[in-house]
Amino acid sequence: MTATEPLLSVKGLVKHFPVKKGLLQRTVGQVHAVDGISFDIGRGETLGLVGESGCGKSTAGKAILKLIEPTAGEIRLHGKHIEGLSRRAMRPWRRQMQIVFQDPHSSLNPRLCVRDIIAEPLVNYGVAAGHALKQRVAELALKVGLRADALPRYPHEFSGGQRQRIGIARALALQPSLIVCDEPVSALDVSVQAQMLNLFRALQSDLGTAFLFITHDLAVARQVTDRIYVLYRGEIVESGPTADVLDRPQHPYTIRLVASIPGSILAGSVGG
Repeated sequence: MTATEPLLSVKGLVKHFPVKKGLLQRTVGQVHAVDGISFDIGRGETLGLVGESGCGKSTAGKAILKLIEPTAGEIRLHGKHIEGLSRRAMRPWRRQMQIVFQDPHSSLNPRLCVRDIIAEPLVNYGVAAGHALKQRVAELALKVGLRADALPRYPHEFSGGQRQRIGIARALALQPSLIVCDEPVSALDVSVQAQMLNLFRALQSDLGTAFLFITHDLAVARQVTDRIYVLYRGEIVESGPTADVLDRPQHPYTIRLVASIPGSILAGSVGG
């Protein structure tokens, strides 16, 4: 990858879901969840996909990660096409792309203790074992603000914010180039949201990791993203530097989104 080449390049990404009816489950139509979106993410950049629920932003994130197969379009990571790769061929690339899910409760295996949850990616890829594995897990836990005594405990023993920290540590384990954050703070209390957003900013500063931040919350987008793309019915209707789009929206849909948020909330900073 050259210095000027984006880390991730998405061109004309499409994801349609078939609508089936009848006893034979014949396809009678298509739901156009994502309809030809394009964007680039640079190394160390945080790009936001914003819009109301159902606009296609989470579907886009899953298609980019190939958690669901895109219908059409190009996805290039480090300059290499990955959209047509099989599950087996994708395995090396998954080290470079990780995800933090919306619900920190359902995204963690309740049968595994925190130590094993964080260690799982490292074990799966043979990155570390024995003492080196324990040391790496302890370092990851510390990086996201978890104490050493948290490691032998189980997810149900933690608050939502602490569980999300566990998920972030797991996502960081393989030192990915890109982390997709799918509404990572929407299930948390406001005060905990502030802590998580501060953590994301600190991690980006320390590690240079790029983030694709998916959110419906424009106040959150203002705090953590460098640029945003506004999705409406599966299409990008406006994009640009975050402050420019939120302070001077041009598209009628973006104008309505911004108008629906109290100005003091949208302009205010998240503390904590």
